Amino acid sequence: MDVVMLSRLQFAAASMFHFLFVPLTLGLSIITAIMETVYVRTGDEDYKRAAKFWGKLFLINFALGVVTGITLEFQFGTNWAEYSRYVGDIFGSLLAIEATLAFFLESTFLAVWVFGWNRLSPRAHAVCIWLVAISSSVSALWILVANSWMQHPVGYVIRNGRAELADFIGVLTQKFALLEFMHTVSGAYILAGLFVAGISSWHLLRGNEVRFFKKSFNIAITFALIFAIFEVVQGHMHGSEVAETQPTKLAAMESLWETTKGAPMYMFMIPDVKHERNAVEIAGIPGMLSMLAFHSPDATVKGLKAFPADERPPVLPTFLSFRIMVGLGFFFMLITGLAWLKRNSIENYPLLLRILVWSIPLPYIAIETGWIVAEVGRQPWIVYGMMKTADAVSPIASHQVAISLAAFVLLYSLLGVADFFLLFKYARKGPEPRKNR
Repeated sequence: MDVVMLSRLQFAAASMFHFLFVPLTLGLSIITAIMETVYVRTGDEDYKRAAKFWGKLFLINFALGVVTGITLEFQFGTNWAEYSRYVGDIFGSLLAIEATLAFFLESTFLAVWVFGWNRLSPRAHAVCIWLVAISSSVSALWILVANSWMQHPVGYVIRNGRAELADFIGVLTQKFALLEFMHTVSGAYILAGLFVAGISSWHLLRGNEVRFFKKSFNIAITFALIFAIFEVVQGHMHGSEVAETQPTKLAAMESLWETTKGAPMYMFMIPDVKHERNAVEIAGIPGMLSMLAFHSPDATVKGLKAFPADERPPVLPTFLSFRIMVGLGFFFMLITGLAWLKRNSIENYPLLLRILVWSIPLPYIAIETGWIVAEVGRQPWIVYGMMKTADAVSPIASHQVAISLAAFVLLYSLLGVADFFLLFKYARKGPEPRKNR
């Protein structure tokens, strides 16, 4: 493999592994903050125990997210030097703000929260975890704005052979960035909600701390349901923006080869990339793709053949990942809605509890496939319509990247085993015992 493909594989491995930890951090910080707030308002010790229990799982996950995030950013200098040279004035400034502002605040208040249980008033202590949760989301905002700029570059000028920032507010507030932030963060909140609900379900099936885990379950399933519904609605909005700004990605997502007025949407398709067609198309709904993409059943949707072959993204991974992501999105709305309706007597529905336990990995799959759609669907561009991935790689030997890729895979595998072992261990252990009064 050449240096471009090896560098892409290394960045994909590092970023997808890193994103196993980020969404749980984002969502679990808010759920923990909600639980501690309920404790402050009601004085119910179960919610204090809940904040400590779920907060411990949050801390384990947070530590791995920090470690993997640092190594990820180094790759912009080691593997993608030409990219950093060309757009570093824009991309680098956004990452710098994230590191020096949001991450600093998040880490500081997290330390105060961890060591302040017996040193701060309950109200002040709860404020700390809310500041952690807010800082986590702000941190995500800056990173997602940077990624959104790669998807839809705005607010720049080409000067002295490189892209330079011309409109900081325009970059920060562009519609694509706001939609990507809402879409990604909502997915993280669904993941955290189902993570808490799934672990609570495991304990409820065994009759462990029923009152405690029902309280955790009710908060988590309500949280997950709200964002499962929001994600489906917002996902449609985000898809419409992709249709406007990245027509090649839309065509790959839907395996649309010919430019079509009143483009249909098929319930089942099998792409035939070699012959630039679909081998199978079943149950087409006339005008539905045009309607979803451009809000008109008669709108024209560009097909892949309207673009040069060397500017089309890989169709099959984009197409399949999109369908997995969307299918799971509707499943989350269904399962969280059903669980919410049964929440007051959820311990009496063992089959539903088992489904929730086995559903814990599914939001991870949905999020990872979502990123495949976003990043693979953008190819061959590293900055859409502006800089190709092949032009962004560092001038280094292939064997150097191959060695570092192997090292990353080995190291991350060990870290992943350690993290999931600790999460599994402490999740099974349950909360600290109730104090006798």
